[in-house]
Amino acid sequence: MKKTLSLMVLVFLIMVPLLTACGGEKSSGNNGNDGRSGTKKHKIGILAPAVTHGWVAAVAYNAELRAKELGKQIEYKIETSNNAEEMTSQLDDLKTWGAEAIVAFPQWEGMEVPIKQALDAGIKIINFDIKINVDGVYRVAGDNKDMGIQGAKYVVDKIGKTGTVVMLEVPSSGSVSELRKQGFVDTMKEIAPDVKILSYATKFTREDGLKDFSDILTKNKKIDAVYSMDDETSIGVLQAIKEAGRTDIKVVTGGGGMQEYFKMMPDNNDIWIESALYSPAMVKDAVDIALKLLNGEDVPKETIIPTTIVDKSNYEKYLDDKSPY
Repeated sequence: MKKTLSLMVLVFLIMVPLLTACGGEKSSGNNGNDGRSGTKKHKIGILAPAVTHGWVAAVAYNAELRAKELGKQIEYKIETSNNAEEMTSQLDDLKTWGAEAIVAFPQWEGMEVPIKQALDAGIKIINFDIKINVDGVYRVAGDNKDMGIQGAKYVVDKIGKTGTVVMLEVPSSGSVSELRKQGFVDTMKEIAPDVKILSYATKFTREDGLKDFSDILTKNKKIDAVYSMDDETSIGVLQAIKEAGRTDIKVVTGGGGMQEYFKMMPDNNDIWIESALYSPAMVKDAVDIALKLLNGEDVPKETIIPTTIVDKSNYEKYLDDKSPY
């Protein structure tokens, strides 16, 4: 009996460390798990254009910033492309990688078919900014029309209900310019119908803002405010004003949310410099929505980020020295 008991004790002593070792290996948290609950990380892909404008560069920057912050819950890949064909190829690469959701920021026509194919394959698509006309995608964007509305209110607040305003349109940007123009013009008619609006075409670059506004200054001896739709354009406008030695202009608006432009705000005591945020940081909301969808949460099909006005009274809250825009 004693011999049998001793044998049982010996077997028990041998088995205890083996069982303990097996249990410890099961909760290691490796192989794509988050290390806390043993759940597998979701795979999110991000498609963006190659850098053609500082704002575009900041989209990729902010998307990766948010993805890193969510590192315990997701794996991610960011791809940038120069045209629709290249973005389509990268979309296929993300499908092969196993992306469960893709945040897509297209700047070209021709993405509808590959996006539809990805949807049909069961991938969640979150469309950032420029609209993809495909049923089933979720969309995150700023409010272009409201940027114009808020710009009009800002101008009237600073110059009153009479005067001359130069509006700088950007026809090459399509609906972006059209909506910002509509919001501005309609609101001015409503709140300050006696203000004279002079419309000129330009582009979303500081070089074009400088060149075009230099010409505008020679044609107009009295200008009270400038409704510019973009921060880059506005930097060129301010340079033209400085070089011409003009002191009549009291307001220059902008749009986007550019760090360099923010830092100019407190240094121009005689001109109110304003930016209607169409912030590249909005892409963080798109990444968040991708994760919510993969976690089974209900989210609206369209998320429109309200406009925020930045000027020298609040610009410090929006400074980010690491941002490329």
